[in-house]
Amino acid sequence: MKILIINSSVRNERSYSRKLTRLFEENWKTKYPLDTFTYREAGIDSVPNIDEAWIAGAFKKPSDRTEENKKTLQLSDELVNELRDHDLYVIGTPMYNWSIPSGLKAYIDQVMRINETWKFRSGTPDGDYVGLLDHKKAFILSTRGDTGYGENEKNGSVNFQTTYLKHILGIMGVRDVTIFSLDNEEFGGEIFEKSKNKIFNAIHSIE
Repeated sequence: MKILIINSSVRNERSYSRKLTRLFEENWKTKYPLDTFTYREAGIDSVPNIDEAWIAGAFKKPSDRTEENKKTLQLSDELVNELRDHDLYVIGTPMYNWSIPSGLKAYIDQVMRINETWKFRSGTPDGDYVGLLDHKKAFILSTRGDTGYGENEKNGSVNFQTTYLKHILGIMGVRDVTIFSLDNEEFGGEIFEKSKNKIFNAIHSIE
């Protein structure tokens, strides 16, 4: 398998989401030593936001694109091809203000491409989306300051992090999504240590 790791924290060594992706990689390599890894940075090295020129090129038929359109979409094309070329995505993301880091949002905007990673089933806007990245799998490795972000839990209604990512992946056709969330970071102490042990053990048990 070819595995793509996407890190999005603006922190480096102090980032727990990066610790989770490293732990995932170490565990995976011991079990599947022939698999390969690619790394995409969406935090420390920011991904540019889309702009008017990007939209003009992306929503134009490929045959009608000018050289300027193609130049504007060059990074986006690279990111989309990277997704196509890999079998498994591992997304490391902290929760910032109940959502995802702006760099990861910029990355998503670059790869959510009509007729590239998704399309309308009828060919016209009808709300019936068909994902074009089928037969892919994803792991979301998230970190959060508080706890209780699951469905029907105390903070479930303000979880715009993992619920959003799972929805976006689904639109692009990635339905096999596993989520591991390290909670309670802001509390520290024993409660955070228990959370770390639970998630670290869960990642070690991935087959």
